[in-house]
Amino acid sequence: MRGFIATTDQDWFDFLFSRPDLDEVNFWAPSGKAALNTVSPGSPFLFKLKSPHHAIGGFGFLGPISTVPMSLAWEAFGEKNGAPDLSTMARRIRKYRGRFDSKTAGPGFDPPVGCRMILQPTFFPQDDWIPAPRDWAQNIVQGSTYDLSEGEGKRVWDACVERLQAYRRPLPEAAVRDESPRYGKEQIYRPRLGQDSFRIAVTDAYGRACAVTGEHSLPVLDSADIQPYADGGPHEVSNGLLLRADLHRLYDKGYVTVTPDYEFRVSQALREDFDNGLVY
Repeated sequence: MRGFIATTDQDWFDFLFSRPDLDEVNFWAPSGKAALNTVSPGSPFLFKLKSPHHAIGGFGFLGPISTVPMSLAWEAFGEKNGAPDLSTMARRIRKYRGRFDSKTAGPGFDPPVGCRMILQPTFFPQDDWIPAPRDWAQNIVQGSTYDLSEGEGKRVWDACVERLQAYRRPLPEAAVRDESPRYGKEQIYRPRLGQDSFRIAVTDAYGRACAVTGEHSLPVLDSADIQPYADGGPHEVSNGLLLRADLHRLYDKGYVTVTPDYEFRVSQALREDFDNGLVY
């Protein structure tokens, strides 16, 4: 089993540690480059704190990966970005991007941010921090993939599982193979998507375009549940539609729908109730 040990910002970690019981967090990459080609969704994702701590402070499971404007990352995740407000998040991104990007000033600052959605995160109190792998190279900047079934990777992972058991928190459902299209490859775990990760995953699944109109303006696009979550609908891409905001509101109120044959239909009730609706 392979996992990713990620170099972790201390401010991000401290802020989220103070907010327990989160179902997901956004481990953002300020460069906008979030791809991890050596591990798959569902793999353990460990938080390695920087010097002087040089310790594993917690972990979660890798969910969807995407790159979106900073404003959308904040709109989707809010404080789950590890910051109390958007201005604080922007300030941190400016600090990191300043190393390789001189265009970090101005009120229109809204750079692409790499989103690594981490599901079911656990943050350890300092007394439970785990010494980082002894073979960790000092020149590693973003993180490194480790085999968690042997050597230092196994030592660290076993310690993570022991702490989770001590906190009486279960591991995600074991799933040697997940047949859903969301993953598609053999996985060890199948953590559930949270609402915020669901939104980003649906946005990408529809090519960032409204399923009905083809509108590409991200600020006006919403992820809609085909079967409402409150009625048992799962947070899975197969239960999602990407809709322009006005269509989403009409969909939720039953004035429009999408048939099993992928036809968009408008109820006569829209005209009867409001004496209009022709545009739809």
